[in-house]
Amino acid sequence: MRTEAHAGACRHSREGGNPCIHVALRRGSPLSRGRGSPAARASRGFSLLEVLVAFVILALVGTTLSRLYSQSLRNAGSAEEWSLAVLVAEGQLAAAASVVPLKEGSNAGSADDGRIQWTTRVEPYVAPNTSPDLLNASAQLPSTLLRVSVDVSFPGDSGAPRSIALSTVKLVRKELK
Repeated sequence: MRTEAHAGACRHSREGGNPCIHVALRRGSPLSRGRGSPAARASRGFSLLEVLVAFVILALVGTTLSRLYSQSLRNAGSAEEWSLAVLVAEGQLAAAASVVPLKEGSNAGSADDGRIQWTTRVEPYVAPNTSPDLLNASAQLPSTLLRVSVDVSFPGDSGAPRSIALSTVKLVRKELK
């Protein structure tokens, strides 16, 4: 039983003397895997270009993650340095302000094997924009204000010095003369 399309193909084929053979292949059979079929494309694997693009993407992602990781390590180290410097500053400020009797003067030292240097100063405190009349009147009082300040310097990541300054004001009795 031949259809019109088959009859035309066989007629053309008979003119050349070749017999006309029609084979109907089922979809998915091993013989149906030709170049253009979906099954053939799926079994070929990846092309070299696809593999190279995948490696480039993987390298970019790996480089970005590596940079983020190293930056976070630098930030953690910097935060540790700042925390240590703040602890030294707060400790020296508390130590200088707790001296009894508190007197004017300065002191210096270092901590953490000399990496962190600190300087404390105790000096009279005069509020900004204070009138001379008020200064004269406050000189007659039995107490005065002293400013206790601490300056801490330590090396930064790039080697440039960093510093922290803390200060407080204490009310102290004047010494009798």
